[in-house]
Amino acid sequence: MTPRIEGRVLRRGDYRYENLRREACWHAGVPDRYPELIVLANNEDDVVGAVELARREGLQIAVRSGGHSWSASHLRDGTVLIDLSNLRHVTVDRDAMTGTAQPGIKGSELSSMLAGQGLFFPTGHCSGVSLGGYLLQGGFAWAGRDYGPACMSVTGIDAVTAAGEQVHADETENPDLFWAARGAGPGFFAVVTRFYVKLYPRMRVTMNSSYFWPASAAYEVYRFVHEIGRRTPTEINLLCSRDPMTDGEPLIALNATAFTDTEEEAREQLSVYESCPARAQALTTRLNEVTDTGTLSRFGTDPHYDETKRYLADNMWTHASFDDLWPNFEEMLKTWPPAPSHLVLFNWGGHEGQPPRPSMAYSVEDELYYALYSAWTDPADDKKYTRWVTDHMRAWEPYASGIQLADENLINRPYRFVTDENLRRLDDLRAAWDPDGMFVSWLGRPAGCSTGAEGTAL
Repeated sequence: MTPRIEGRVLRRGDYRYENLRREACWHAGVPDRYPELIVLANNEDDVVGAVELARREGLQIAVRSGGHSWSASHLRDGTVLIDLSNLRHVTVDRDAMTGTAQPGIKGSELSSMLAGQGLFFPTGHCSGVSLGGYLLQGGFAWAGRDYGPACMSVTGIDAVTAAGEQVHADETENPDLFWAARGAGPGFFAVVTRFYVKLYPRMRVTMNSSYFWPASAAYEVYRFVHEIGRRTPTEINLLCSRDPMTDGEPLIALNATAFTDTEEEAREQLSVYESCPARAQALTTRLNEVTDTGTLSRFGTDPHYDETKRYLADNMWTHASFDDLWPNFEEMLKTWPPAPSHLVLFNWGGHEGQPPRPSMAYSVEDELYYALYSAWTDPADDKKYTRWVTDHMRAWEPYASGIQLADENLINRPYRFVTDENLRRLDDLRAAWDPDGMFVSWLGRPAGCSTGAEGTAL
């Protein structure tokens, strides 16, 4: 007997199947991987039914919340794809400073809901990112230097296990499952249907300063950011991309954001950027603008992510001197792909005043974070731009301490995304919670860690 599922169930070959498969990847570079069934869950019971359906048909399970995965790791052959985009319920307890949110709600939507109540949760930089995958992989957030990765603000989860059971997990109930949920990302071995979260008072002032330079200033600007990135309380978003301001040549754009209680304090924090050795070479600036994270996302982040393009992303954590990174970066500048391809540098990790990290699967950070994104239109260029990103990030491997799962390129360049100890613990927990291997794992794993890898292909 087929499990009862209220939402739509589409088999491969059904009308609308291909549209939904393609919609499950946010950009145009949809991989040639085909789930056998797609279940559009309307509620938690539908998720239970989808797990039962997968078991009955001998299929593995993959999960999607918002689909903002560059590699579309949730699209797998021989699976039931459980689509959670309709699970969008949110609750807020203003007095207790807590809330709950289902995985399909977008972080930008949650942020807007909370702003009206003077509350804050560390949501992501792109408006289109839903909470499910974002929180499972760690969650690199606005004001993340103050609150840590967003998964640190998760206090519990409701989940459906491989056995089809609905369970709760937190620090006292099923603590091992809770430990894995904070950092396992697409390798998590259950379906999260609800997150329990801590909320914070919203800072009174969000202030941003922007500086724009020609590529000839790149060395001085990046070296300066490497020098101040750890000690400044401001969040740095340093981006290189082809731009009309430089007649289509690479442009260096530095956005620095202060989250404070007073404008005076924000200006003081942002004043350090006036000491950049390349200050006099700036083409233009926008200094000390009072704003909000929604505006910063819409006009600063979102324009670099065009859903009509094909994308590949890769990344690394590092504490290296920019002198070590410069030769490879200099080579990148000579062959930069078309806009909106870009390199972004954040100072997320290693902040001198950062909150202590609890025990959780998420376990690889460093002082600076680099992510490289290539965007193109013609499928015939797939190999060309895949190699451009992968080869340049591979050239930086001697200076990398790891990667983060949000923008991974594991299928082409497997690299360390949690500590070795935590990876072993995740494997042990997977064997306990999912002994039959119902849930797919990561698309690739670091060298020497073969269990659960899906293989590599460039």
